[in-house]
Amino acid sequence: MGKKKKTNRKSMRGRLIFVFAVLLLVMVLHYQKELKRGLIEFSFRDNSIPSCYIPIYQEAAETYSIPWKLLAAIHRVETRFSTIDPMVSSVGAVGHFQFMPRTWVGWGYPGTELGDIIDNVDITDVALISEYGGYGLDASGNGKADPFNVVDATNSAAKYLADHGAANADIAKAVFAYNHSQKYVDKVIHYYDLYNEGYKAEKPSGYCYK
Repeated sequence: MGKKKKTNRKSMRGRLIFVFAVLLLVMVLHYQKELKRGLIEFSFRDNSIPSCYIPIYQEAAETYSIPWKLLAAIHRVETRFSTIDPMVSSVGAVGHFQFMPRTWVGWGYPGTELGDIIDNVDITDVALISEYGGYGLDASGNGKADPFNVVDATNSAAKYLADHGAANADIAKAVFAYNHSQKYVDKVIHYYDLYNEGYKAEKPSGYCYK
């Protein structure tokens, strides 16, 4: 009788372990995107910049005569180098560099005072952006100005920063124009100074937006 109880206990323990393993596998498969991004995020040191983005920053910075490390600092603060998911903020900012839709399309387009657009207009429409004078650019040359395209978003951010002081070396003014918060400015300048002191180009483990 005692042996039978022990056998039953072992059998029950085995079943519980099996069920737990299956549940764990299901969770990993379901959340694999989030886990991957989380691991990548935690792999970055404070002075690290993903190597895959550096040429994009540099090209955009050269086009608009601003420091490329400023773009890296903005990207780090806005979306942790595009590791947040989804890349849509609670106030409606979108994409790699977190543009408000009306900034992207143009403030002449109807929307909220905060900068959101409440209708279903295509904000990647280049003709629409040209009409309303927005900052969205088709830098990738695919016919769309897409805030979720890292090349488009980086160049759009570079143009915005250049127009607001970065091209004249007024970094703090440009960053404050990008986000009207002194705390935000301080955080961006922290990373900008850190990268200027010496950055580490780090290759993400199989993950980088194109």
